[in-house]
Amino acid sequence: MSEKTVVKSPSTGNALESPQGRTTIADTVVSKIAGIATREVTGVHALGGGAARAVGALRERIPGSSTNHGQGISVEVGEKEAAIDIQLVAEFGVSITDLAAGIRSNVINSVERMVGLTVVEVNIDVQDVHVESEDEADDGEPRVQ
Repeated sequence: MSEKTVVKSPSTGNALESPQGRTTIADTVVSKIAGIATREVTGVHALGGGAARAVGALRERIPGSSTNHGQGISVEVGEKEAAIDIQLVAEFGVSITDLAAGIRSNVINSVERMVGLTVVEVNIDVQDVHVESEDEADDGEPRVQ
């Protein structure tokens, strides 16, 4: 079962509560926001480790299925703060330090703007570097006949 968090308003510090009810945010919401924000950064090839990417590839082949935006993302959400861990595959040739800085900036801005939590850390684990093979770049002609 997913944990839920009461979101504090960044301007007042009060929970988003009123006499009509209160607002809670599921951990999966923060995970999806972080995943989408990570994918927006140029130089990110894929999210997740090898097993997660394999499962994601199978899921995408199922008709009517949707992309798992939280793949490769782990979050720890408290009442006021969130910590985010990201596993990814980078594109070859991209500066990994610049990539990490861009991801951190985009994830922090997106999560803080959309849910009002303070992001205390974004840890990035680069699992691999994607290199476009000669087979992928080939025009489709077979090498042997």
